[in-house]
Amino acid sequence: MNSSTVTEFIILGLTRKPGLQVVLFIIFLFIYLVAFLGNMLIVIAIICNLALHTPMYLLLLALALVDIICTTSIIPKMLGNMITSDKTISYGGCMSQLFFFTGSLGAEMVLFTTMAYDRYVAAVCFPLRYSTIMNPHMCAALLSIVMAIAVTNSWVHTGLILRLTFCGSNNIDHFFCEIPPLLALSCSPVRINEVMVYVADITLAVGDFTLTCISYGFIIAAILRIRSAEGKKKAFSTCSSHLIVVSLYYAPVIYTYIRPASSYTFERDKAVAALYTLVTPTLNPIVYSFRNKDMQTGIRKVFALLKH
Repeated sequence: MNSSTVTEFIILGLTRKPGLQVVLFIIFLFIYLVAFLGNMLIVIAIICNLALHTPMYLLLLALALVDIICTTSIIPKMLGNMITSDKTISYGGCMSQLFFFTGSLGAEMVLFTTMAYDRYVAAVCFPLRYSTIMNPHMCAALLSIVMAIAVTNSWVHTGLILRLTFCGSNNIDHFFCEIPPLLALSCSPVRINEVMVYVADITLAVGDFTLTCISYGFIIAAILRIRSAEGKKKAFSTCSSHLIVVSLYYAPVIYTYIRPASSYTFERDKAVAALYTLVTPTLNPIVYSFRNKDMQTGIRKVFALLKH
């Protein structure tokens, strides 16, 4: 049982300058709406179109749902804090936010790797046997692994934070309840938390990033064998955009979680955190879905239904 004397936390946010708060509120509200509506459109398009009920699109559906959970667990509360004088979050609310964010973080990293494997099978490893290899059972197994890793990651880190005592300052120098600022506030020893964060960072972030890069390495090698210059250019464009988005996600995550609590610099870390909490969930629909012809057809059908 947690023996914390702190019943609520005060989230200090991105800045304490009132003028800048208004500008940031407008920017973050716009980005959140683009991320939420973009990902929701993908979810609806895939669910409503039987033609999109294939492993590749089911993985995209899972990614869109994860991005919705990630942004919605953080951004509405952050926007509320920006326009009101009450910047508090209850202890339970903070732990819930941490749980859902940590879960979506783990899920997104494993999904990137799973999607890279799916593209590797489709482009390199017996393309003609793709439907045999990536059958519904295989797809269900991969999504079950993603869910299991995400939930385990959440339970471990949230459980370890719940063991800590918070008896001093309750000011979280961040825009949401994340592991590093919470460890910095704890009165208890945080060594085991730091070790588990480090282990998760190496296995999930570094490990998944390495596997993703290996898959794309094989895909690029296959692209180089394409004789058509136009086909080669199109495939390279898709691959490079995927790798840029993946790198934009993994690099700040690895940077944030690989250091001990004593070395956190919150002003810089807030900007870094914005990359994987807002920028990547906004870019994912554009890069992975909206440029895809089948998805464009599915989205047009959704808009046609809405018109009627």
